[in-house]
Amino acid sequence: MIESQILQPVVALMVWTMIMWLWMYATRIPAMSEAGIEPNDARRTKALDEELPAEVQWKAHNYNHLHEAPTVFYAVALLLALVGSGDGMNALIAWIYVGLRVIHSLVQATANVVMVRFVLYALSSVALMVLIFHAAIVVFDIHM
Repeated sequence: MIESQILQPVVALMVWTMIMWLWMYATRIPAMSEAGIEPNDARRTKALDEELPAEVQWKAHNYNHLHEAPTVFYAVALLLALVGSGDGMNALIAWIYVGLRVIHSLVQATANVVMVRFVLYALSSVALMVLIFHAAIVVFDIHM
């Protein structure tokens, strides 16, 4: 079994994604019922954006966002774990990434202040870029 500290933030982000899934459906299903939207009417997400309150859709949009850039995070974190570089600084950067994504989710799902979201997204992207850079150093055997 591979033992690496970086696997902890990987699992934490997976758990957070499922929390957002629960929050999305806990708000979306009652809102759809209240709006008289049948499940088959929800085939087009644009229709949901037009008919459901924005506050309800923010959770769904964030859930979708957790399947975009974080997929790169999962890949680089698993790669770092496999090559034995998933501890120490890389694990710390991974926790920073996860923390920023959780805060991003909370902002988007509640107040949805775009500039705050952008800063959080940009900071998390920098953390992700650093992890990718560290993976490249190991995989391409770059000596600095």
